[in-house]
Amino acid sequence: RRPCAPLWPLDVCGHGIFPEPLPACLPHCRPDVLFLHGQAFTSRTWEALGTLALLAGEGYRAVAIDLPGYGDSPSAEMVATAQGRVAFLDHVLQELGMRRPVLVSPSMSGRFALPFLLAQGDQLAGFVPIAPVGTKDYAAERYRQVQTPTLILYGDRDTSLGPQALQSLRHLPRHHVAVVPDAGHACYLDKREDFHQALLGFLNQLK
Repeated sequence: RRPCAPLWPLDVCGHGIFPEPLPACLPHCRPDVLFLHGQAFTSRTWEALGTLALLAGEGYRAVAIDLPGYGDSPSAEMVATAQGRVAFLDHVLQELGMRRPVLVSPSMSGRFALPFLLAQGDQLAGFVPIAPVGTKDYAAERYRQVQTPTLILYGDRDTSLGPQALQSLRHLPRHHVAVVPDAGHACYLDKREDFHQALLGFLNQLK
């Protein structure tokens, strides 16, 4: 495990981060997994939950970042627009040498993940939205054009953003839904094991 290290203009915390570019991936290789975070959290949330360590133990290169203005990452004017947020995530993937990762996006980070998914979904091996914000900003037809495999996750006690996001995200043609029982908006905190089980189940079936 490599310690957390700064990466301008964000902070990266990950397991299995290689100091050299990864070799060309063979067909059986597992995809990288990039974790974003909600407004009240940082990359350290995924570290504390054991999510990064769990995925690393399963053979995944799992990385969590602090979004601009959160944790140890400075603010960045470029993320004031959706186009800028797409460019930011594209920059992150290039800096980390990630080839078609799975993007995990809870809550506030939907402002970054959703425009990226709709603009460059072919750069993702999978998408895991966890009650993200901003889903109503896009028409159903935009979602129908995305072919990225998606796991829609939310807690059954989340009566606002979870079901609201589902109404839009259900238009993604290659989606599955997992409702975490007895869990609220941050379902990964309330029911960590159930969340991990759903996430690993999704990751393991990706090709």
